[in-house]
Amino acid sequence: MSRGRFLAVVALLLVLGAAGLWGSSRLTWASTEVAVSGHGQVGTVPLSVTGEQVEPVLVGLAVIAVAGVAAAVALSGLARRILGVILSAAGVGGLVTAGLGWVHPPSAAELPGLLGSAAGGAAAVPDAVVTTTAAPLLAIAGGLVVAAGGVVLAVGEKRLPRMGARYSAPGAARPVDRERAAWDELNAGVDPTTDGAFSGPDAGRPNSAD
Repeated sequence: MSRGRFLAVVALLLVLGAAGLWGSSRLTWASTEVAVSGHGQVGTVPLSVTGEQVEPVLVGLAVIAVAGVAAAVALSGLARRILGVILSAAGVGGLVTAGLGWVHPPSAAELPGLLGSAAGGAAAVPDAVVTTTAAPLLAIAGGLVVAAGGVVLAVGEKRLPRMGARYSAPGAARPVDRERAAWDELNAGVDPTTDGAFSGPDAGRPNSAD
């Protein structure tokens, strides 16, 4: 696999993982029924919360994964390996956070508090049942993919391309290799000790005008 394709694999893993984390944060994780009062009457209405409301950190981890793509292109060497470790930790963090949110969902009494003022003074219904969805699994998968991208970045850093002359803007001046330039002048018959005053087959001969 070429260096460019290897970097593309890393970028794809990070982007897909970030999409999983962010997408899960937009989906409903849990729902229940709450009691609301109005006009002297009390009734029950359904209430649901998204992954972002249950685990707000998921959005931040998704942003870190996306930013890691640009950083992976710009950095190299030890800095790139450290970036890989950071991204791996972010992926594991997302995986563990989503896993805990799925295994231990918020209770019916906690759900209105997650919505804050949007809950409108709703109160939990006694013995209300909390219904969960499989949306956290998407975040778990996303965290796993981000962690994999970070590991590949850290372990395979030497196989990734580095920013260099081939990434320079078209027409940008390249550094001059003075030693090579001097050899090229000698091969062309230019005497570097005379600053090019004599060149070609007559180089080094005395001037007949003297």
